[in-house]
Amino acid sequence: MTANLLTLIIFVPLVGALAVALFADERTVWPAAFIFSLLPLALSIYLLVAFNPHDNGYQFVERRPWIADFGVSYHVGVDGISLFLVPLAALLVSLTLLYASGGDIDRRPREFCFFVLMLETGLLGVLLAVDLFLFYVFWELTLIPIYFIIGIWGSQRRVYAAFKFILYTMLGSLLMLVALIYLVLHARGYLGAATFDLTDLYRVPLSHAQARWLFAALALGFAVKVPVWPLHSWLPDAYSEAPTAGSMLLGGAMFQMGVYGFLRFAIPLFPEVAREAAPLFMALGVVGIIYGALLALAQSDLKRLVAYASVSHVGFVVLGVFALDRFSVEGAVYQLITHGLSTTALFMAIGMIYLRRRTRAIGELGGLWRPAPMLGAILMVAMLSAVGLPGLDGFVGEFLVLLGAYFASWQAAALAVSGLILGVLYMLWAYERVMFGPLAKSADRGIADLAPREVAVIFPLIALMFFLGLYPRPLLRRIEPSVVAFLARAQAAPAPALSFDRAKPQEFAGLRVVP
Repeated sequence: MTANLLTLIIFVPLVGALAVALFADERTVWPAAFIFSLLPLALSIYLLVAFNPHDNGYQFVERRPWIADFGVSYHVGVDGISLFLVPLAALLVSLTLLYASGGDIDRRPREFCFFVLMLETGLLGVLLAVDLFLFYVFWELTLIPIYFIIGIWGSQRRVYAAFKFILYTMLGSLLMLVALIYLVLHARGYLGAATFDLTDLYRVPLSHAQARWLFAALALGFAVKVPVWPLHSWLPDAYSEAPTAGSMLLGGAMFQMGVYGFLRFAIPLFPEVAREAAPLFMALGVVGIIYGALLALAQSDLKRLVAYASVSHVGFVVLGVFALDRFSVEGAVYQLITHGLSTTALFMAIGMIYLRRRTRAIGELGGLWRPAPMLGAILMVAMLSAVGLPGLDGFVGEFLVLLGAYFASWQAAALAVSGLILGVLYMLWAYERVMFGPLAKSADRGIADLAPREVAVIFPLIALMFFLGLYPRPLLRRIEPSVVAFLARAQAAPAPALSFDRAKPQEFAGLRVVP
């Protein structure tokens, strides 16, 4: 079973997409799609159990020739950085289908399920590909389904939002493609044969000018997808205009892709340039934290509030990655997981409110706790997770990011803390008005509380928020070896002169999270 485990995880959803599109009866579309989404989830849970936490390299590797004349191979593998992102993506797809079948998607379910399952194959392929051409194919595969999900099932400005999304991401992808082709052509002159394999490309020497241009092209493509401020303007429109199920996929699962690209490709391939660019990206991360939080504070629509909150949370992840400290990078990877959980739960809870009231305007809602206390409790946990309350999952990642960022630049860490304060303000302000404001409208008095089916859909997210907040060690223990290997490569180049003193991690040995 382990011989083709990753292939099964990647392509079972694609088989399901074709089966749903071609053979499923209209009455069986939802259950068939859900079952096909559960299979990669079950396999990825087996992957977690069978993974060796002491190995910092790729495991369950599969490598076969594909387009041999051009040096393209089918090469997939998993390490500690991608290990938990795979089951997270599979879980969120399953929950999205389960939620959407309850009324969020009320037309053309066959096409919707087809696009979601195709998107899942792309997401899983991105997280498991070691060959750069294979990675690029899966990367592009994710863009088309979400374009149609926004454009067909979104709200009034859905076509504008879908076009803006595809325009930004395709331009970034073209820059990535040009950089990859140049890198491979250069590698052929050095290695004697063309190769897109990441492990082979590590050995290719580059001049400093070449590395700068290639890093810039890849970094720009990944930064658009994250998105890093100021390349974020597609995100609020895409998140708010997509159907709730689409917002869950965008904010919960696809958010990982850009950051993962930095961790897997841009920084390890060009470590010296990455270290030179680190202060710039740390500054962009801090600006994004504060900018996103301030705009979230000004929103009157719940969905747009969560969208701008995501811009702020993205800033924390970018800050953690480019602080290039063990704590900060572990925290950034952990934040990828916890942000996916909390953002998905927030969009799901907001979607449940919208299905009952047909509005997301904060000013139109009030006093919902009285008729719907279960909904209020679920939304409270999701919001507190998003703002990093100790005991919930969001706290662990943010704490590690700030700790590692402090080692790199105490100024950046101090400014980033203001984003946490603003996050508490905008989340609790919105929650107080929606749940405890005046129960003035008759439509608010009569809304129904969560049905057992809705509780069952969102409960796995809430349970994971508590588990990951109270017991992070199993994840950090498996993430750490790959992060250490990543940093060993990233820090192999001499560090640029920086304007701050870098604290020595051993001075803080008492703060080690993983012994």
